[in-house]
Amino acid sequence: MAESKVETAHIAGVASPQSESSGPSELAVATVRTVPIDKAKAQSRTEHDLLGEDDVPANALWGIHTKRAVMNFPITGVPVGHFPEFVRALALVKQAAARANRRLGYLSPEKADAIEAACTQVATDRVYAESFIVDAIQGGAGTSTNMNANEVIANVALRLLGRKPGDYHALHPNDDVNMAQSTNDAYPTALRLAVIFATQPLVRALGDLAYALKGKAVEFADVLKMGRTQLQDAVPMTLGQEFDAFHVTVKEDVARLNEIVSLFREVNLGATAIGTGINADPRYAALAVEELSRLSGQPMVLASNLIEATSDLGAFVLFSGVLKRVAVKLSKICNDLRLLSSGPRTGIGEIRLPAVQAGSSIMPGKVNPVIPEVVNQVAFLVIGHDLTVTMCAEGGQLQLNAFEPTIGYCVLSSLRMLTAAIDTLTKRCVEGIEADRERCRSLVQGSIGLITALAPTLGYEASSRIARRALKEKRSVADLVLEEKLLTEEQLNQLLELEAMTRPARRQGPAPKG
Repeated sequence: MAESKVETAHIAGVASPQSESSGPSELAVATVRTVPIDKAKAQSRTEHDLLGEDDVPANALWGIHTKRAVMNFPITGVPVGHFPEFVRALALVKQAAARANRRLGYLSPEKADAIEAACTQVATDRVYAESFIVDAIQGGAGTSTNMNANEVIANVALRLLGRKPGDYHALHPNDDVNMAQSTNDAYPTALRLAVIFATQPLVRALGDLAYALKGKAVEFADVLKMGRTQLQDAVPMTLGQEFDAFHVTVKEDVARLNEIVSLFREVNLGATAIGTGINADPRYAALAVEELSRLSGQPMVLASNLIEATSDLGAFVLFSGVLKRVAVKLSKICNDLRLLSSGPRTGIGEIRLPAVQAGSSIMPGKVNPVIPEVVNQVAFLVIGHDLTVTMCAEGGQLQLNAFEPTIGYCVLSSLRMLTAAIDTLTKRCVEGIEADRERCRSLVQGSIGLITALAPTLGYEASSRIARRALKEKRSVADLVLEEKLLTEEQLNQLLELEAMTRPARRQGPAPKG
């Protein structure tokens, strides 16, 4: 009997973004499930495109265009759904377009309502990100991502209308969800909005880090230590001053980010293919951007020249440069934290970082500065991403840049990694840093750098002689100054007092000659 045959058919499905995987291919490439042939027909639906027909899982919210993209681009294993800000932005762009097309009379109220409701669900419920399965890096200037969004929103809308996924006669991904749009204006608009969304957590994280550093600056305000230049003793300072400098440099980047991210408020929605507005009502672009502003809560503006706005990616180059700046400065701070905590007995050892895990499988008791180290590594990746963004922006030709997906991947990845790294640095390192006050003071007292505080009074030549003697004889500067009777003990103590050494002060002794 036919029912007893062991015939099978292959149903193409796609691994969820949350699936565990041993490599990129398992996330990005369609998996194959074997089921009985009669059951296969019940669990799949047939869709068609310009290349022909193919089956997709019956209940999948994505369709044939998405399936082909998954098969074509098994690149990173990181799907578009990995970036929830991007999914939200794509949904808001489609919702804004539906509202504009409804206002202009091109989209029926029933379809517009269904698309709007679907977009609201996709934008607010992260479960839908699992259906944005195309690889973040793809050919086609983002067409696969746009098609993925069109199909998901269309099929969510069809369900809301009481229809099955794939019933595109009732509501079509391209004709209805993508009405008056092309990938070349919908994708970059969504990407810009996604960057705005993703920058907000980074700004918050930097603010938290700056606050924590300022707290340590206050806590360590009275801890005298040795400042260093070129890894050599320089002049005394306080540990509080050192941490306050960290605070200021982080705070500066908050201001720079808020300035540069505003460039992404200018969008080309309504430009369609190359910026001429083909297939869109002349009133559509302004209406769509108006609706997008209302939906997103962001003051978006329509670019004055849509052809230029469609081909130019200069804003991403500038913004990526600011992310690189953040990364470089963070990495430098982490380098300093690792140096200042080095030892604990044979290094500088002026501060103690929180012990968060064992540092060695062979050396008992060893604790490593793992949190600053991971921030360093994130910084290196962000710096590399910036170079990639630069090359992608330069590599565009004529009226479109086909490499925007890689720009989006790099910028959104950098934003996500930096935010996570900064939060980790704040909570698992900076907030728990302790000062070794005795160590700091002993290093100051034993340093020949103290002579700099005495130079205005003793003069450069006498100070140089004392410094050479101190280094050669391994004696303290203070002892030698008193031995040579260059200053009284009272004068010496006054010059080496905390305030005098770490802030501008009036000269003592004779005025300089000449």
